[in-house]
Amino acid sequence: MKNILTGYLFGVLAVASAAWAQAQQVTGETEKAVAALENQWLQSQKTNNPDLLAPLLADKFVSTGTDGEVTDKSQTLADAKARRYASAEYENMHVTVFADTAIATGRFKGTGTEGEKPFEEHERWTDTWVRMPDGKWQCVASQASPVKVYGDSQHPGWFEN
Repeated sequence: MKNILTGYLFGVLAVASAAWAQAQQVTGETEKAVAALENQWLQSQKTNNPDLLAPLLADKFVSTGTDGEVTDKSQTLADAKARRYASAEYENMHVTVFADTAIATGRFKGTGTEGEKPFEEHERWTDTWVRMPDGKWQCVASQASPVKVYGDSQHPGWFEN
């Protein structure tokens, strides 16, 4: 009887271990997929091409900007068309997956012009991605907060933690 229970316990542990390993693989693949979508968003800024951004945003997308203004998908795309980036980069991007939802966070540093007005941005951002019924990931919400930077001749433009 003891051998049967031991065998049963090992069987349950083996199945649970295999399920956990499969879940970890799926999570890792999802993290990579969402990170690639974030990089496509960054590429849309670097190339001043909002057409790269449009398919990433859900129809009910909502964004809260550094000024507290809330915009929808159409306004976000219109704002993207009005901006011309000279530089744009992410730092410390991280993706965390929760089933059919993923949260991406990171830092953004960018310079450019909006109309005739120059801008320099240093932000922390959070994007919420959802796997849609068709299986594609889309961003449903984005939020950015301004970050104070410090620097010296050896470390210009470092983010304050």
